Amino acid sequence: MSIRALVYGDADPDVMDAGAVWAQSTTRALAAAGCETTLLLKARSTTDRLVEPLAGVAGVVVRRPYEESLVPDRGPHGLTPEQAVELITRLDGERRFDVVVLRGRRVAAVASHSETLAGRLWTCLADIPSGVADLTSSTVAELTDIALASRFLLCPSEELRGFLESAVPAACGRSVLLPPVVTTPGAPDAVSRPRVPLQLVYAGTFSPRRNTLEMTGLPAALAARGVPAELHMVGDVADRGPSDWGRRMVKALEDTPDVVWHGGRSRAETLELAARCDVALAWRHPDLDAALEPSLKTLEPGALGLPVVLNHTPAHEELFGADYPLYSGPGLDSVVDALARAADPGTHRAAAQRSAAVSAPFTLDQAVALLRSYLSLAFPSAPRGTNPRLPLKVVVAGHELKYLTRLVEHLDALPGIEVRVDEWEGLRTHDQYRSRELAAWADVVVCEWCGPNALFYARHKRDGQRLLVRLHRFELSTEWPRRLDIEKVDAVVCVSPHYAALARERASWPADKVVSLPSGVDVAQLSRPKLPGARYTLGMIGVAPSRKRVDRALDVLADLRRRDPRYTLAVKTRQPWDYWWVWNRPEERDYYERAYRRIQRSETLADGVVFDPYGPDVAVWLRRVGFVLSTSDDESFHLGPAEGAASGSVPAVLDWPGADTVYSRRWVHESPGAMADAVHAVVTGGRFDAVRAEARAEIAENYSMPRVLDAWTRLIVTGDRPEPVRPESGGPAG
Repeated sequence: MSIRALVYGDADPDVMDAGAVWAQSTTRALAAAGCETTLLLKARSTTDRLVEPLAGVAGVVVRRPYEESLVPDRGPHGLTPEQAVELITRLDGERRFDVVVLRGRRVAAVASHSETLAGRLWTCLADIPSGVADLTSSTVAELTDIALASRFLLCPSEELRGFLESAVPAACGRSVLLPPVVTTPGAPDAVSRPRVPLQLVYAGTFSPRRNTLEMTGLPAALAARGVPAELHMVGDVADRGPSDWGRRMVKALEDTPDVVWHGGRSRAETLELAARCDVALAWRHPDLDAALEPSLKTLEPGALGLPVVLNHTPAHEELFGADYPLYSGPGLDSVVDALARAADPGTHRAAAQRSAAVSAPFTLDQAVALLRSYLSLAFPSAPRGTNPRLPLKVVVAGHELKYLTRLVEHLDALPGIEVRVDEWEGLRTHDQYRSRELAAWADVVVCEWCGPNALFYARHKRDGQRLLVRLHRFELSTEWPRRLDIEKVDAVVCVSPHYAALARERASWPADKVVSLPSGVDVAQLSRPKLPGARYTLGMIGVAPSRKRVDRALDVLADLRRRDPRYTLAVKTRQPWDYWWVWNRPEERDYYERAYRRIQRSETLADGVVFDPYGPDVAVWLRRVGFVLSTSDDESFHLGPAEGAASGSVPAVLDWPGADTVYSRRWVHESPGAMADAVHAVVTGGRFDAVRAEARAEIAENYSMPRVLDAWTRLIVTGDRPEPVRPESGGPAG
């Protein structure tokens, strides 16, 4: 099946700013990924700067709404967001697009209210507020609508993705990386010595916040330092800024000695011109230092063999390193100092090599690979044993389906399977007429929880129909498993071999009726760069009820802080009083009062424990966590340490019953003291990166989401039983 995509960026096609470059590179990448791609322009194009490089690209069609008279009332500044969405919807009606890729919050906000486009939007949110103070309730509501209507949110950087997920819970699980694409006319020449006069270049938007007017003073300021220089500036003065700023900008460009204004150029011409210079300028006003999107002005020079002068910010430090020699401060004198350093051949060479290394990953090939992976997620192939023209009918039934959300989404995306959901209001409360109707309709029924829903569907099972029941820890202590007619059930699914054995024993079920199929871990979403100092942070996800044993985690922390006060414990959780069924029990209250009073009164623990709010932004939270603890009395699987391992943390698991059937013995410890010893040995032995890489590899091999979803799909479609995971034995990681 050929996938059809439409790309629309809220950008002027004649001004090669970040929006126009995004539209061009995204169109090329989608076409290279195998999509029939339509680029819809926002306004009349008089220069072909944006579309000319797309002319020979196979599978690309450019639609020009002004030249083709596609919309009435065409204004001088291009399509309004409402006009753009109306036109996209109309073009979609003529020939349906599988993917609609948008850039720009205003147009995405309008598109998010289109029922026609919902679920097919792939939205690039490069222009969201970069500070918490700017995230008003109305902004969060707008971003939530956009997230819910989008299949993916395309984020240009890890920082923007984390900020978005922390502020907008609906973005979690939908946010994926699509960094900007750096294109060059060819491979850069070998780095040579800087010339005399030093050739400076700025290419891009002219605006007050880009300091472009101040840049025109650089040749004179450098001459005063004894450094002859010439400044080349490429671009149009489209941003007039405050008062007469635009007039002054044009005058400076035209009349300042040693400043050469090349006007607006095509992207290829701009890059070729820049490649003939010595140093690129990405100096900007401090107002832009908090920007969460990496600027092409900081990335492209390295691909051309040039060093770049840029603001000294945490984001730039993460890319270029703290010791990059051409950082500047906000004032002109600081930029002149950096450029004077760039005139030194050794400094110039070192900075150019660092810039080249920074730009190397931002290639078109990388963008194509990422888009192909997202397309494969959104458009999976029909599983073996299905017929898209006669789909297998699957019902998923239960009172709380959050643990099967990913499975339902996966099945719903598969050609050859039709999914319907029977969501019960409670354990026993449901629409009996709808449930009977679905029982009569389904080829396969999947019951989440072995409760009254499983009993109902077992009673109404038809000949030839298959029934799968997923059993959790909770139901094993109830009468429902023993009341279930096991002869009507094709398979009872447990998340670990240990609980599969318990289910067979306690319910007296035949061994061949019970299978082990683990929880899935979204390694692709969770695998993100760690923040500095993560190795000293222990993490715990969920501390209620008391069997989670936060007191043991405090024992581990206290032991470690006596050795090194940098160790801390971050706890991401709902509080016990948020669960009525926990807080109404006196023994539970007593337990938490003792544990929390211990934190308050202990000099060792008082400033070493941080409670973070419960929420879906686990991937963001895990970036600062080096070890994820499981100190429970018992668990069926315990997803937290597995998610931690997928994120690049080290799992640390106490030896609860069956722990070694989920995790290899190297992550399992006999006591809090042994766990503390193992953690400290990994940190002080300099093995943190190596050990966490081994943990991630183990979890990816055993529990990655694609592997688990494939096993579920085969069980549902053909009845194939999955082989249980058998973690490797071995000594502790420490």
